[in-house]
Amino acid sequence: MGDDNGVTGDLNANMRFQATGDPRLDKAVHQWLAWDKNQCTLAQIQSLVAAARFEDLKSRLCSRMSFGTAGLRAPMGAGFNRINDLTIIQSTQGLFSYLSRYFADFSSRGVVVGFDTRGQEESGCSSQRLAKLTAAVILSRDVPVHLFSSFVPTPYVPYAVKKLGAAAGVMITASHNPKEDNGYKVYWCHGAQISSPQDKEILQSIEEQLEPWSASCWDEELVESCCLRTDPLTQINSCYMDELTSLCFHRDLNRGCPLKFIHSSFHGVGHIFVQQAFEAFGFAPPIPVPEQKDPDPNFSSVLCPNPEEGESVLKLSLLLAEKENTSIVLATDPDADRLAVAEKCDGCGWKVFTGNELAALLGWWMLFNWKENHPDPADTEQVYMLATTVSSKILQALARIERFHFEETLPGFKWIGNRIQELSATGHSVIFAFEESIGFLCGSMVPEKDGVSSAAVVAELAAYLHNKNLSLNQQLHNIYQTYGYHVSKTSYVICNNPPTIHKIFNRIRNFDGEGSYPKTCGGVQVVHVRDVTTGYDSSQPDLRSVLPVSRSSQMITFTLQNGVVATLRTSGTEPKIKYYTEFCAPPGKSDVTSLEEELRKITTALLDDFLEPERNHLIRRCL
Repeated sequence: MGDDNGVTGDLNANMRFQATGDPRLDKAVHQWLAWDKNQCTLAQIQSLVAAARFEDLKSRLCSRMSFGTAGLRAPMGAGFNRINDLTIIQSTQGLFSYLSRYFADFSSRGVVVGFDTRGQEESGCSSQRLAKLTAAVILSRDVPVHLFSSFVPTPYVPYAVKKLGAAAGVMITASHNPKEDNGYKVYWCHGAQISSPQDKEILQSIEEQLEPWSASCWDEELVESCCLRTDPLTQINSCYMDELTSLCFHRDLNRGCPLKFIHSSFHGVGHIFVQQAFEAFGFAPPIPVPEQKDPDPNFSSVLCPNPEEGESVLKLSLLLAEKENTSIVLATDPDADRLAVAEKCDGCGWKVFTGNELAALLGWWMLFNWKENHPDPADTEQVYMLATTVSSKILQALARIERFHFEETLPGFKWIGNRIQELSATGHSVIFAFEESIGFLCGSMVPEKDGVSSAAVVAELAAYLHNKNLSLNQQLHNIYQTYGYHVSKTSYVICNNPPTIHKIFNRIRNFDGEGSYPKTCGGVQVVHVRDVTTGYDSSQPDLRSVLPVSRSSQMITFTLQNGVVATLRTSGTEPKIKYYTEFCAPPGKSDVTSLEEELRKITTALLDDFLEPERNHLIRRCL
């Protein structure tokens, strides 16, 4: 193919357009016009060329996607830094080449491919089509593909990778992102997402395989005619639901449960799978939100397809719950890997639990049932729970008292998934893991967050508590009374200008002079600073971060004298700067109002003094 990726001879002689004056852009435009066979995205670039919109062309064609916390993710549309037919083919060619070098038995193990319900008509692009093109690239090289025949929850792909012994898995999804986006999520043979250095090595392999290999790579009908393609849907769904019962501890109680549950799948994949999960636990199926149970790539009934946004996006669910006189609402995001929960409170509306609060409940519940079935205290000492470092420290508080192991990872469930595999290999049991953005894993069926299994587990927890005349919220406060109140705040600002993000974090690193981080926040002394981007940690004797250095993103954590932990980080999937604060109080300190007020002051200072939203033209969260 050559170092010039298929462009040979005199470049200008090959052009079918007026040169832009930028040789790099000219080459990129030429490549796109020569390679893209999708008439919709081809026309988008042709239109920009005809209108001489060179800056738009440069933004689309002169950079490429990179793996973030959830794989490749970008808007759908024409361009090398967008999700479209061509970039999916290129990504799969690079992945294929990498797997071929890594696995001697790749030609027998194959790849699992799944997809969600997203699509964009103007780009001729849907998750299903992109999944078929992914499969076509692999099939064109005579390697088997386990391609799901219909949309599935994201955790089904890593589950299938492990169950079928595949070399890798690909899930086409953008999870809870806006409707314009899509993504390409890669799982390794152990079922966890790829992480460093694999992600960088695969990107390098993609760069070496940019020109589509053959016409077969564009043939989505190949999946219907090739004998190397199998459909794992029936087998994997059956195995998953059977194995899910290992998380069910009170089936008889579930069967007689008087509670009714509302479920919204947010126009995504979750409806039928959550119904089946409830049945596996002995429950009657939850009542679906009719306007949201069927797939709709436009997510027509919600402001945004992210249940983490809370009551503003749960309106239809809460209205249905009032109508049906039910007290618990469950909502899975469009690819069903995350779960939101709301509970009706006596006389004061609805309580929408944060991810940290749900983790306190689920962590307690998984430990409670573990100890019921493993009464020997020595067994508990082999147990682990995991959380990302920006999540609540509540599991750490449980671990100190209950004598199990707790560990933190970098943000992103890929780090949790890989740590689960490492611990499993040494005979340890991970019984619960979470990230604060409503991503939970009960047990270790699959090394990925799972909204389907979590929905069934929450239902059983609610049924058990109801039998004890307790609500979820009451039990949450019982947990806090025992292990200490953990009051937290998580939000974000939107920044669409990457240089501004670098300017903000550079200022923080030189806040009180060159190389000097802020000494106070909200009038409270900063006692420790950890900067995972640079590898600095003032709490360590050698001043080096215990967590792996992550130079591709920004993340700084401040520990304050009053016990508050505050973190600023850039999102790995969206143009956001996220901020997290938590007040970790010792057991017995139950003046929640004063804790919340102290946390509010710190959070306001973190946002206003460190990020300076108005000065930096940041968009505050409005939902």
